[in-house]
Amino acid sequence: MKPLPEILKEIRPEFDFTTSSDFITDGMLDSFDMVTLVATLDKNFGISIPGTDILPENFTNLQTIEALLRQCGAKV
Repeated sequence: MKPLPEILKEIRPEFDFTTSSDFITDGMLDSFDMVTLVATLDKNFGISIPGTDILPENFTNLQTIEALLRQCGAKV
């Protein structure tokens, strides 16, 4: 299982996700990136993120993504 910052780095290698508190506002993730991220997280953590939870506020930063993963039953 890969750590979350490593997964994000694979999607957008030009950014350091550990330094941002708002990935969307900072232009680090767009809607296509979020779809890619959800699929990768589902596979990596063996979970299924419901469509109703695929909201920008759940992908703001490392903490909000980790909270979403825990809510979906992943061990982060």
